[in-house]
Amino acid sequence: MARQDRLRRISQAHDRRRPGRAIRLWRKVAIWVLYPRTDRGFWYGFAIDLLWPVLMAVARWDFRGGERVPTSGGALLAVNHLSHVDPIVLVSYVVAQGRVPRFLAMKELWSQTVVGAPLRGGRHIPVDRSASGIEAYRAAVESVRRGEVVVVYPEGGFATHSDGWPRAARTGIARMALETGAPVIPVAQWGANHLLPPTAKRPTLVPRSTLRVLAGAPVALDDLRERRIGRTSLQEATDRIMGRITEQLAVLRQEDPPQHPEPRQPEHPGSSQERGAAGM
Repeated sequence: MARQDRLRRISQAHDRRRPGRAIRLWRKVAIWVLYPRTDRGFWYGFAIDLLWPVLMAVARWDFRGGERVPTSGGALLAVNHLSHVDPIVLVSYVVAQGRVPRFLAMKELWSQTVVGAPLRGGRHIPVDRSASGIEAYRAAVESVRRGEVVVVYPEGGFATHSDGWPRAARTGIARMALETGAPVIPVAQWGANHLLPPTAKRPTLVPRSTLRVLAGAPVALDDLRERRIGRTSLQEATDRIMGRITEQLAVLRQEDPPQHPEPRQPEHPGSSQERGAAGM
């Protein structure tokens, strides 16, 4: 616990710098030394250790609000989705707070050699896109109840052409939150779409992108937990969650969001259903 406390102090001290400033190199190296090496599985841990310095080299980081990630216990991180790079960025953000995140990803990836090994060993959750998704939902609920941090992209994917503001979302994370009682932490991120735009085949390395992540206070859902879980309560919970993500994103972008969320569009074939977390 002392190691985690030290890690979080170093990581969260960056919040005192002016927004938009990158995390200092010494701080990123210190986080790399201190972040958790247990409870990851060999290949998931290997992937984290391999990609951390790569991400340090290709982009600047501005991670804030890490105190909102609970030090222990189950939690749901609700995150907007912009790029294939998003899961790597979120792993870096969460391990910088001393937690090891779990993701939902399409079942077919489990059989792949390179990607499948970290997924199988890291207790991530397979999503069978040809079925109802109930097995993935139950596994995610069990993961949260076991005390895991589960990352969910409620939009379910990202559009190839978008203004970057969150779109209409699925209700999977709302149902998880109402059933488990776990806190939902709204997390906005911006910059991964500049490092690797949705339609790009290779990253943009010059100029270096700034990967910005900001977590907010847990979404207030206690009043909805007192009701029967139904279509109305699920939609209201989803709207609150997405509203809070949009608020955090507005802070990062320093722009006013649109009045109404963009409707769902056909997703990029390599979107979160394949590479990241699914909104179910």
